[in-house]
Amino acid sequence: MLEQNFPPQTRPSERAVSSIETGHSKGSLQDATIDLFSRAGWKISLSSRNYVPSIDDLEIECLLVRAQEMARYVKSGALDAGITGHDWVVETSADVVELAELVYAKQRLARVRWVLAVPEDSPIREPRDLEGKVIATEVVHLTEKYLQRFGVKARVEFSWGATEVKVPQLADAIVEVTETGSSLRANRLRIVDTVLESATVFIMNRAATADAWKREKAENLILMLKGAIDAASKVGLLLNVRHQDLPAVLAVLPALKNPTISNLSDPDWVAVNTIIEEAVVRQLLPKLKAAKAQGIVEYPLNKIIL
Repeated sequence: MLEQNFPPQTRPSERAVSSIETGHSKGSLQDATIDLFSRAGWKISLSSRNYVPSIDDLEIECLLVRAQEMARYVKSGALDAGITGHDWVVETSADVVELAELVYAKQRLARVRWVLAVPEDSPIREPRDLEGKVIATEVVHLTEKYLQRFGVKARVEFSWGATEVKVPQLADAIVEVTETGSSLRANRLRIVDTVLESATVFIMNRAATADAWKREKAENLILMLKGAIDAASKVGLLLNVRHQDLPAVLAVLPALKNPTISNLSDPDWVAVNTIIEEAVVRQLLPKLKAAKAQGIVEYPLNKIIL
């Protein structure tokens, strides 16, 4: 009989006694989440034909679940924890614990917004103008709660995909998620109001949080994920400078806190090590050179633990 080839980390005989069952969002967040875990120190392998990724940690089990359904499975206890959007926790009214906010999305490290949008030439200018209108959206319950805040009665219809093209022929307005607003502008839509601002969150089943081991494992995982997120937009800088030129260098050098300054073998020189936003590097390096810094090295960061 041929031996079944299990990945080393998932052989049944080697599975850790204690493990935490986690859900990972399938769909728009999938690639971003796998990349984030990689930068945090966990390698996730995924076959295109199954929903059970392998991970190089015997204490973690993974399952791919749609973000829209994640909170429901975590609430029921089918999963101990999961990564989904705060918006879907609100939409499903799931009684789960949001342990942490992980501010990353499909395109960039940012929150997303569910917005009320209408055609550019629509007479709708504020939520109260929606009285008696038709609204298409994927987040029906969230939209209904939003309308209740204004005492507005409108028909909210579920829309599965391509919501932008449903106005004005099929609906008067839409409630749609956006990161940059580019898709709305491309479809000649105007944002009337923000219904909800959301971010990716790490959620946990309430009973699972009472398990000390699972809670600690989840919190350690969150610590590494946040460290990877915090490092994503930053780089390290290492440079040498004479003692007499140090004040001029420090005057132009931003830092996460205070830069680290170390003595070199030559008593007239010190090494300066700091962390800065990657976006300012191209403006900063010429200023550092002008301030007489030498041997400037820029290096990438995997994690920053604050």
